[in-house]
Amino acid sequence: MIGFGLGIIAVPLLILIEPAFVPGPLLLAALFLNILVSFREKKSVDYASLRWIVPGRVFGTIIGAAVLKYFPQNIISILFGVLVLIAVGLSSSGIHLSFNPRNLLGVGTLSGFMATTTSIGGPPLALLYQRESGNRIRGTLAAVFIIGTILAVISLAIIGRFGMKELILAVSSFPAILIGFLLSSKAVPILDKGYVRPAIFVFSAAAAIYVILAEIM
Repeated sequence: MIGFGLGIIAVPLLILIEPAFVPGPLLLAALFLNILVSFREKKSVDYASLRWIVPGRVFGTIIGAAVLKYFPQNIISILFGVLVLIAVGLSSSGIHLSFNPRNLLGVGTLSGFMATTTSIGGPPLALLYQRESGNRIRGTLAAVFIIGTILAVISLAIIGRFGMKELILAVSSFPAILIGFLLSSKAVPILDKGYVRPAIFVFSAAAAIYVILAEIM
């Protein structure tokens, strides 16, 4: 309904039910969901901003992979969890970034970095778009996630972490993803009546807390 949050809800539960769903099958399931969302919101996608966000996302992914090679993941995850909480606090106070190439590239880079190091890259982009319409937020984030997810799945396949088993698991989750998507289509008109921004704050904070607790516990 808000454009991100699948991983926050699905990852902890799927690890308890069937750990093999994470990360490859869930990534492909997320790709399926984002394709559905981007098609539904295709008229609202901010294509002008994508030309800056997407290169930033790719650049951030590369930086994240390099950093993981030299620094402990738990320290990085906790640090960025704290930074997201700070960002939520600043955003809720009324401070927000303008849409210029520098900010778009920077937020795209941060999103790619967080997606690589913590598996959750949605909050930076959602906080940037917090004052936009729900359709614009969902459509634009879905377009970004499609590209990022394709790169992630290809990377997993190259290192031998995504094969036929993972493909079968991913496809088995498609009916549930489709049901969730159809239900969201019914709920979106309600959410878009002034509740998108608070929902972004809640889910961004939840993502940050989840990342921190996952590393501490």
